Amino acid sequence: MGRYTGPVCRLCRREGMKLFLKGERCYTEKCAVDRRGEPPGQHGTSRRKQSGYGAQLREKQRARRVYGVMEGQFRRYYVDAARSKGVTGTLLLQLLERRLDNVVYRMGLADSRPEARQLVGHGHFEVNGRKTDIPSFLVREGDAIAVREKSRGIPVIQRAAEAGNQRTTTGWLDVDFTNLRGKVLRLPTREEIDIPVSERLIIELYSR
Repeated sequence: MGRYTGPVCRLCRREGMKLFLKGERCYTEKCAVDRRGEPPGQHGTSRRKQSGYGAQLREKQRARRVYGVMEGQFRRYYVDAARSKGVTGTLLLQLLERRLDNVVYRMGLADSRPEARQLVGHGHFEVNGRKTDIPSFLVREGDAIAVREKSRGIPVIQRAAEAGNQRTTTGWLDVDFTNLRGKVLRLPTREEIDIPVSERLIIELYSR
């Protein structure tokens, strides 16, 4: 199954919360969750009571949709987390946070993760001085991420940087909005990963 290309506001309504997939629109009165909070579809308001498996599946789908990851990719992240030493759920979320498209979004250089994924895919960013156009590239502690010289005048990046400069950035990234660059100071802690999912339910799902 390929990547979802339909209306992303439908995904937010299905999850019953804002996933911030439309950037600035999500903060306005045009947000579909605020206007029509019920799940999409003819029977959206008459859902059955959710089972334990259904709750686990819902959490996994929510995490996938927040980060824009397909099922095969997500399972590989789980396998890598399960093989590593530490709390599997936290390690899974750290892997997702380390994706280059997510880091660009966290740095405030894109309005949403889908926009960050597109900018990275078009080759507008570099890691440690080398052009990197793979959104799933995993950054490490000490890596330097910057907008490429020829891409600094792009209006989308300029507008996002101006908006990002007005809000507090995440503590595990150091961002220089003037020079459109940042550095990974360390890996994020669980408390710094503010996505609305319960990783425990995801681990239970894959452990069945």
